[in-house]
Amino acid sequence: MVSNVYLDVASPGFPDGRSCSENIVEMVDMDEENFAISSSSPAIAAFDAVIGCIEDIIMEGEFQQLQQNFMDKYYLEFDDSDENKLSYTPIFNEYVDLLEGRLEQQVMERIPGFNMNTFTELLMQHKEEVAGDIFDLLLTFTDFMAFKEMFLDYRAEKEGRSLDMSQGLVVTPLIPAGSRHTGSTESQ
Repeated sequence: MVSNVYLDVASPGFPDGRSCSENIVEMVDMDEENFAISSSSPAIAAFDAVIGCIEDIIMEGEFQQLQQNFMDKYYLEFDDSDENKLSYTPIFNEYVDLLEGRLEQQVMERIPGFNMNTFTELLMQHKEEVAGDIFDLLLTFTDFMAFKEMFLDYRAEKEGRSLDMSQGLVVTPLIPAGSRHTGSTESQ
């Protein structure tokens, strides 16, 4: 079976709040049996476009709230013992169904022809190219230990047992509020 990945390579980013689908044209065919991304720029651009869409989706308040509500519901179930409880399995399955399902649905709405199984295989081959936070979240859908670690970290944070680095953290914008960035950057 062949899945189509779509992207207008001339517009690799999504400036001005445009959605992924506004930059879409058919560029690359990827056979599900051959998961290798060629070094051609259309294939790399298509992969980057999917990552960009996923990043947009997981940063939206709706997705964040869905994940937080789920974690609030179950974080007390998890403890840092070597033995995994049987109760973890249905929680993991519910998490995958709920959050991966929502993510997949949202990406499919923005990129017609998207296939999560194909993308997951590509992701594992190119994990070094993906931002750590995005990769870590995607890993929680397929790797139970990453899922459990996420819950243990969340529980430690809720119980005040995690390091709070926010006191020394100051975030300042590169472009002052109210001004619009009109210059273009040239990639090499």
